[in-house]
Amino acid sequence: MTAAAVTNVRAERRAAPKPARIPSGDRPAYSTGERRTATEEPAWVRWLLIALALGFMTLFLFVPLATVFVEALKKGWGVYLAAITDDDALSAIKLTLIATLISVPLNVVFGVAAAWAITKFDFRGKNLLLTLIDLPFSVSPVIAGLIYVLVFGLQGWFGEWLRDHDLKVIFAVPGIVLATIFVTFPFVARELIPLMQAQGIEQEEAARVLGANGWQMFRRVTLPNIQWALLYGVILCNARAMGEFGAVSVVSGHIRGQTNTMPLHIEIAYNEYQFAAAFAVASLLAGLALVTLGAKYIVEQRVHRDKREALTQGEPS
Repeated sequence: MTAAAVTNVRAERRAAPKPARIPSGDRPAYSTGERRTATEEPAWVRWLLIALALGFMTLFLFVPLATVFVEALKKGWGVYLAAITDDDALSAIKLTLIATLISVPLNVVFGVAAAWAITKFDFRGKNLLLTLIDLPFSVSPVIAGLIYVLVFGLQGWFGEWLRDHDLKVIFAVPGIVLATIFVTFPFVARELIPLMQAQGIEQEEAARVLGANGWQMFRRVTLPNIQWALLYGVILCNARAMGEFGAVSVVSGHIRGQTNTMPLHIEIAYNEYQFAAAFAVASLLAGLALVTLGAKYIVEQRVHRDKREALTQGEPS
């Protein structure tokens, strides 16, 4: 570089605007030990927010939940046991379990297959598949039930064919199972996809190099890595299947002892002023919800740990 060029560079540096200095009177008067982080708040603000959160949860969660059990046992254990062992109540419990035991395994198969395809392969329509998986979250369950009525009802697309072959879907168990599957199928896939994306495909590629086939890779490599996320998705799917009301209400027909699930039985009993029976069955659902919540918390901790480990392994050393 010539002397003239050096002189020009120095002149440009002197002409460049200097950063403005904050007057000493406008600077925050924090000593070294009193510096506050951006998220630090005074103690009274933290306690106020905690009190508001606890008050909201008490008013809208704890009090209604306690009311269910109090009302269910208000007239004694004899009335409670009679309510949950009634023929209609037992039929509703049985149908709820049947719909759950059919829909959850099917959703596990779909969720694992969809998550495997989305995270391990690149193909046309991947974004469309992700959008379709989220469809039950954006469509009202009542609309979903109405869709099945329009397709499989007597006036629907397949109504005449089903009638001619003496098959019933709407106002029967198959319709309830279909509606339950529709509202629950995103849960397993949505739990597996983020974890499998974080884990990458390196382990599967290593297994393939070592001679493993597709089933061996899934059973010995993929499944052990996703087992806790899979269990978490199953818990959420099971909870939604047992408590589903809207879609099932449309396709069930509310036939006592035949097509009423537990939520529908509770609604009918309450509308007929059978409060003891309604709250007794509601307490069963609430108890299942509490068990699900406890299992969800335990599994959630393990899932978060697996995700952190997957992210740590994926970082370059």
